[in-house]
Amino acid sequence: MISIRQRLDVLLVKRGLAKSRQHALARILAGEVLVDGERKTKAGSLVPANCAIRITGRDIPYVSRGGLKLEAAIRAFNVDATDLICLDVGASTGGFTDCLLKHGARHVTAIDVGYGQIHWKLRSDPRVRVIERTNIRYLDTGALPGPVELACVDVSFISLKIVVPAVSRFVKQHGHIICLIKPQFEVGKGLVGKGGVVRDPGLHEAVIQDLTATFQGINLRILGVIPSPILGPKGNQEFLMAIINFPIQDHCQNDLTTIPLLKDDS
Repeated sequence: MISIRQRLDVLLVKRGLAKSRQHALARILAGEVLVDGERKTKAGSLVPANCAIRITGRDIPYVSRGGLKLEAAIRAFNVDATDLICLDVGASTGGFTDCLLKHGARHVTAIDVGYGQIHWKLRSDPRVRVIERTNIRYLDTGALPGPVELACVDVSFISLKIVVPAVSRFVKQHGHIICLIKPQFEVGKGLVGKGGVVRDPGLHEAVIQDLTATFQGINLRILGVIPSPILGPKGNQEFLMAIINFPIQDHCQNDLTTIPLLKDDS
């Protein structure tokens, strides 16, 4: 008898172990899915339809695991999103947007260059405005009703040195920006290791210093940096940087005494 096989991500959704295929992908990449006792790391793996599936680790309370990353920054930097008008740049499935709403945000504008990615739950939420097929660098400030109080950035294949200055145009003075640093998109191509992973801690520090110098140069104050509690899809160590849109009063050196690499102790 021929055993029917199905994609693992599809099977997770069918069995109610994931809310969507994106959610299934997040769980698989996080190493949380065991099939017949074997850990699977590829969403497209073909597995027997009657296989035993076990989920390990923490359940994801957001539409994607990106929400867990932002949650860590909100805790570490004591950011209170209650009743804030927010902006999510590089929204994708909407993990950051979902996290902001669950932390009390009044409204979130979710922007992405892609189309049809954001979770239906967020797309249908009256507190969310979705702007798709849009690059924040070319969006006129008049496209939003007014400055936002908190902006979050999670982008790929482009440096934050290009994106954050564009985002800051939409943030009110004293407003905050939380950005996810992905070293593989900040270092030169020749410095990215096998599989697209940047493993050298020295390169991580260099990226943070470079971004700090750039942002301080446009009157943004760096509040701090923490390592992301979750690795990127290919195993890259990512970081979360908190910024305040307020001119720096005193000159300060661009080193890790200025931007302490905090540890999330929660």
